[in-house]
Amino acid sequence: MPSLKDLKNKIASVKNTRKITKAMQMVSAAKLRRAQDAAEAARPYAERMNSVMAGLAAAAGSSTSAPRLLAGTGSDKVHLLVVMTAERGLCGGFNSTIARLARLRAQELLAAGKTVKILTVGKKGREALKRDLGANFVGHVDLSDVKRVGYVNAQAIAREIIGRFDGGEFDVATLFFNRFQSVISQIPTAQQVIPAKFDGAAVTALYDYEPSEEAILADLLPRGLATQVFTALLENGASEQGARMSAMDNATRNAGEMITKYTTIYNRSRQAAITKELIEIISGAEAL
Repeated sequence: MPSLKDLKNKIASVKNTRKITKAMQMVSAAKLRRAQDAAEAARPYAERMNSVMAGLAAAAGSSTSAPRLLAGTGSDKVHLLVVMTAERGLCGGFNSTIARLARLRAQELLAAGKTVKILTVGKKGREALKRDLGANFVGHVDLSDVKRVGYVNAQAIAREIIGRFDGGEFDVATLFFNRFQSVISQIPTAQQVIPAKFDGAAVTALYDYEPSEEAILADLLPRGLATQVFTALLENGASEQGARMSAMDNATRNAGEMITKYTTIYNRSRQAAITKELIEIISGAEAL
């Protein structure tokens, strides 16, 4: 049985922890609204651009002059996995779900005889994958000093991916991130970006393109990749704040339950000590 002093110290320690988790919850709640608005505002543009490029790709067909970002290398032997996680922890399972999805995909590809290369964006994903797949790392993007992620950050990541593709380092590139759905729900997502794949229906209106579809795609595909990366970063940002807010709320509730538990034990122990002292006094008085 711990002493009264130990119990008192535990209660004070848990109260201090609860103050921290409550403060982190409030900070995440404030950041979540801004991050959620940014992610939701980017979706219509990304979806429209996706449909336009899908229409152009359908019009270009299987032309031999189609851009390499669309047509690919004709092989799928080497895969680049771009794993996008947070720079900080204390956000529940946000980082681990992305890392788990990427790890499973890497293991499937390796088992099929493919070569896997990993580019990490965010420190936590690198730490999670380092033990099993550290030998497959080819690069890392550090965003720890970035206060608010912007399109310029996405452009830098997209340029690195395209540069590696032009250098013949891989055949297929896939983004891994969490798509924001709600505060308590984030969806781990794997999105292939090279060769370009377009989800949803393409624009069906008939247009005459000048210059050709291939020439427009050659200019538009790098921008489309940067847009996809930017959208993934925004979705990740909203998901991270939502997950952290939920995790800190649970931690605050758990701390409150622990305080109640330890306070009850403390009061019972204190009452038992007082009762014991009273019995000793009464017994001494009767002995006289």
